[in-house]
Amino acid sequence: MTLSLKSTLLGTAALALLATQAVAQQRTLKYYADFDPAPLAAFEAVIADFEAANPDIDVVLQNFDHEGYKTSIRNFLTADSPDLANWYAGNRMAPFVNSGQFLDISDVWTDNNLGESLASAKGSMTIDGKQWGIPYTYYQWGIYYNKDAYKQAGVEVPTTWAEFIDNCAKFKEAGIDCLTTGTKALWPGAGIFDYMNLRTNGYEFHMDLTAGKVAWTDERVKNTFAEWAKLVEPGYVTANHAALDWQDAASLLIQGKAANYVMGNFAVAVFKDGGMTNDTLGFMQFPEITPGLPRGEEAPTDTIHIPAGAKNVDDAKKFLAYIATADVQTKLNEALGQLPVNNGSKVGDDPFLQAGFELLSTADGGIAQFFDRDAPAEMAKIGMEGFQEFMVKPENVDRILERLEKARGRIYK
Repeated sequence: MTLSLKSTLLGTAALALLATQAVAQQRTLKYYADFDPAPLAAFEAVIADFEAANPDIDVVLQNFDHEGYKTSIRNFLTADSPDLANWYAGNRMAPFVNSGQFLDISDVWTDNNLGESLASAKGSMTIDGKQWGIPYTYYQWGIYYNKDAYKQAGVEVPTTWAEFIDNCAKFKEAGIDCLTTGTKALWPGAGIFDYMNLRTNGYEFHMDLTAGKVAWTDERVKNTFAEWAKLVEPGYVTANHAALDWQDAASLLIQGKAANYVMGNFAVAVFKDGGMTNDTLGFMQFPEITPGLPRGEEAPTDTIHIPAGAKNVDDAKKFLAYIATADVQTKLNEALGQLPVNNGSKVGDDPFLQAGFELLSTADGGIAQFFDRDAPAEMAKIGMEGFQEFMVKPENVDRILERLEKARGRIYK
């Protein structure tokens, strides 16, 4: 079959026209984020899959460094807004919600039954009864423990605070620190405070406290410190914790000089690099203090939001619904080495990830984000300084709480 030059030219022109029309019909979805290299690669793969399933949508990802993003988000939300923006759950999200800079996406939650599949994080994504973003990853905190130290002291893994404190006396008799931590950088002490308050007063109270709605001199806060004092006053915590970094404290757990460590799951790699194995390293949820209180957990959560100035809201919602699915969250978190929020997702055979997934997926009391995320930066610093001082000099508790209350009156306006 022979084609004339004219036919060939006409055919080429038609193909070019179709290609031009396809490009013209393709819609752009502008996405701003602050990924490290590994999460960036993971998201680029997920975006490629989304675009393959939605060839009419072109996702343009612009990545910032972490510190630059903290400044940039405040600028671009009021100027040249993207269609999607990364941020965090809980009180860190609240200022953008309250100022009208994040869109209500409750319809995405309702239409995709996310109240069930993302149940553990619904509370931290909800303000005024509405949902304002999609959580896609988190990681657990809890108590990592040395199984050999437990055997040496002749104690069992506790489920209540009373049992934990009873164990501490036996660890001390055996010459083992019941709890280790390194508060030189302040933040590890905040993890202990968060759990003490979550277990004493519950998630809602904890979030109100970090949001500045409750006085630090409130009797309920004093109750938290009274329970904490049961650990600190008898000397059950590593004595020189204020001079230790968190990795130094990890070494004490590795060596069996300490039995327990309140820490995030990122520490498992350090424990194992130090020689611990699944046979010697254990994980447990923080014990119950107030009986019957719904179980809140600590799990810093990364989220995606639609800015109020987004130009392509419909496709942004389609992307968020995609990110919320079980399979996508499985794929993402395999690459991240963290936990999917979707309770229908799967995790690998790592026992600590499996334990964390079970812990967070079944939490019925809410997910806190960590003190320095839930509280404003200035309050977080003053609070964490107070926590460190309390763990060194618990007799200063009233003075510490008065100082924190004075700061609350100045910072939350």
